Amino acid sequence: MPQPLPLANGRLSAAQSDQYRADGYLFPLPVMPAHDAQALRAELEALEAEWLDSDLPLPFGTYKRVNAHCVMPLAWRIGHDRRILDVVEGVLGPDIMVYSVEFFIKEPNTRHIVSMHQDLTYWGLGEIDGLVTAWLALSPATPASGCMDFVRGSHKNPILPHDDTFSEDNLLSRGQEVRVDVAEADKVPIEIHPGQISLHHGLMIHGSGPNTTDDRRIAAVVRYCTPAIKQQVGARDYAVLARGQDRFGHFEGFEAPQAPFTPTALATYDEIRRAQAATMMRGAEKEGGLYA
Repeated sequence: MPQPLPLANGRLSAAQSDQYRADGYLFPLPVMPAHDAQALRAELEALEAEWLDSDLPLPFGTYKRVNAHCVMPLAWRIGHDRRILDVVEGVLGPDIMVYSVEFFIKEPNTRHIVSMHQDLTYWGLGEIDGLVTAWLALSPATPASGCMDFVRGSHKNPILPHDDTFSEDNLLSRGQEVRVDVAEADKVPIEIHPGQISLHHGLMIHGSGPNTTDDRRIAAVVRYCTPAIKQQVGARDYAVLARGQDRFGHFEGFEAPQAPFTPTALATYDEIRRAQAATMMRGAEKEGGLYA
């Protein structure tokens, strides 16, 4: 198991920030005690039990998987957790926006994978440095449970061509897969444990294998960006300020949900969903994925 990287008062050192910029990722970073992460998992699973079979406009799994912070106070709290923001500030600087929060879950002993891809491929934000993903483990993410694999230094590429597979076993919206052969020897397994995060650049080539264990692999995934970046393809996009100032106004914001799945939050969610789907599914050969 990799040893956690030491943080200075909860923040990255200059050397760690430099390492992130060189490699395109950094892990494992301890941001909270394991019992805090386990409590977040318990809260999530209680929400699942309460809402899974409820009469929501969309399947519960869609809300959990895309922009969960719009309708779930739990996701909003995670995205605004100062302990995570303190670390992210070492990459993005003092002005930080939450672009999205999602819960990424692989059930025990299942075949679901994430093909090797770059996050920024279909987001309409361009080839930017101003976006980083913080991947918080709520259960162990190991090679056996399907942890992420990164290709060191691959964030220095532009957005590469991708093929849409729409595979049933692929957890991505389009089953997108980078059109590059990635050797197994080039993959770095990103093993992290409850309370730890990894950071990765939006152009990092990465993916993950199936969960072959008897426990769920659960992550809370937060995409952070600087206010300076903006949507280049779609008519509008959404992000909320988490720290510092927004001097640009490139994104539309929204209020924190006051309770799970309120009518106001559901209406806002649907508005965001339509706008982002127009961008993210643009050019797809068929409809489907997370925005169906």
